[in-house]
Amino acid sequence: MNTSTLPRTAVLNREQISEASVTNKDLILQVKDLDIYYGEKRAVNTISMDIEKNSITALIGPSGCGKSTFLRSINRMNDLIPGAKAKGEILYEGLNILGDNIDVVALRKEIGMVFQKPNPFPKSIYENIAHALKFAGIKKKSELEVLVEESLTKAALWDEVKDRLHKSALSLSGGQQQRLCIARTIAMKPSLMLLDEPSSALDPISNAKVEELIVELKKEYSILIVTHNMGQASRISDKTAFFLSGDLIEFDATEKIFTNPSVKKTEEYISGRFG
Repeated sequence: MNTSTLPRTAVLNREQISEASVTNKDLILQVKDLDIYYGEKRAVNTISMDIEKNSITALIGPSGCGKSTFLRSINRMNDLIPGAKAKGEILYEGLNILGDNIDVVALRKEIGMVFQKPNPFPKSIYENIAHALKFAGIKKKSELEVLVEESLTKAALWDEVKDRLHKSALSLSGGQQQRLCIARTIAMKPSLMLLDEPSSALDPISNAKVEELIVELKKEYSILIVTHNMGQASRISDKTAFFLSGDLIEFDATEKIFTNPSVKKTEEYISGRFG
């Protein structure tokens, strides 16, 4: 069973999408004049950017600059924070996901997220994947088995765990747990994956495996990754966005950002002169 046969487990209501709102079919995401607030404090300041399909976009900048706040806005995770609000537009395949009529549960299946610290369920390796699929309505055992294997294979984990699927996921190493979390996200067949410093707590070998996996996943998914690792951003991303004090300072091809940035602040940050 190849990846294209994985079921699309979440479908947002796209009846209100007009042809005019889909200005470029090569884009998965269009952010327009986005402001994000925590109470009265503005954390992200009127940013606009386009994210291409099947690309990796790195979000860099010092701690507290707004990059993770921006990332969490894309699947409405900020909704869980009291007092958080967003203004502007985030068009996901032409649909403004900041609208009041959005099914946020369905949105989070189509736009998956992997966090900084691995967060496997306190269940078996198998159930970590199967549980998510069952929640999405897939009940047939034979189908679950195929999808679990495929998700673990795509996360480059199957060969390491195939003989211990029913052991606790908590027995895995940190790097394996993170790849399991990625597999769990893959199982829902998202279009877009949000990665919030997914390898910051991993050893160099595990980090390299996660980076290889992310590059491979780009063939089928669009990916945004928050990272403080400048080497990682330069190695794996197609475009890089530099945030500072809530502002999007520069957004361009990664090679240009790292070799010939247009803004002095970008050069100073990348070279380690501040941040």
